[in-house]
Amino acid sequence: MLAAVVAAGVALVGAYTPLSAQGPGPLPNPYSRIDGFFTLPGTRTIGSTAGVDMDPDGRSVWFFERCGAADCIGSNLAPILKFDPSGHLVASFGAGMFAAPHGGHVDRDRNVWVADGGERQGKGHQVFKFSFSGALLMTLGRAGVAGDGPDTFSRPADVLVAPGGDIFVADGHGGETNARIVKFSSDGTFIKAWGRKGSGPGEVDTPHALAMDSSGRLFVGDRGNSRIQIFDQEGTFLAEWRQFGRPSGLFIDRNDILYSTDSQSDETTNPGGWQKGIWIGSARDGKIQAFVPDAPDGSQEGIAVDRDGNLYTTLTGGMALRKYVKK
Repeated sequence: MLAAVVAAGVALVGAYTPLSAQGPGPLPNPYSRIDGFFTLPGTRTIGSTAGVDMDPDGRSVWFFERCGAADCIGSNLAPILKFDPSGHLVASFGAGMFAAPHGGHVDRDRNVWVADGGERQGKGHQVFKFSFSGALLMTLGRAGVAGDGPDTFSRPADVLVAPGGDIFVADGHGGETNARIVKFSSDGTFIKAWGRKGSGPGEVDTPHALAMDSSGRLFVGDRGNSRIQIFDQEGTFLAEWRQFGRPSGLFIDRNDILYSTDSQSDETTNPGGWQKGIWIGSARDGKIQAFVPDAPDGSQEGIAVDRDGNLYTTLTGGMALRKYVKK
């Protein structure tokens, strides 16, 4: 079964790449954007935001933002925010701990994981695990120390916990940072790392996002190479898909629908007619089903989807949060 899916995925690289020359015109957009859905107390505003994930209840949503600014240095604001289904802030924590929060994940046991992809004033290059109430439970990496060893990262971009408990970190954010996936056991013990900077199978350039399908395959948003790479949990390369644009954010729902946010495509970074927006398709066979054009006030990076199929996205440069509902 898996071999058939993998073979289909490899074939789809050729089958769907020509879609880029057509643009998203033939694809339906089944969503409408809701502006001003999320509310914050007082005069607080949303900062640069890359990370978002759904609560295990399938309706509440968690955002990992940068303290109302471009980073959290010198701020006393909490960057980890939970909103209820009505868009009201109901929990926040993590103040004073981060340089620049990036991707995040809420696991099945209701633990909240956040990657700190910044580096300033002795902070950054770490992954934190919190309880649902904000208690710090685990720290991976060394504060403010960049490296490629078993206990160091260099600007980690995302983190994901598999159903079995193993921890995967997308380590690196382009330039001279790392370009690898790091695997840990549930207690934080280093298991292995794979990948190096490059464009070949298993190589990565800016591993920006992680997701996992129902069969346990690990999807990596290999943004610098304008592709998704698929691995098993031991790091074996299975397939690459280029039909989902230049992925900044990934999310796979319980029905194995894959959502990929493209926040960078243009004729310089990903030529061939690609447009910024949200590409929606099957994580099983890679077939594209829909496209949501980019928000007018900034490029969307993170994405999460609730149990009703509503979309939640983050604008990093635009410093905003968005909700999309089905038409």
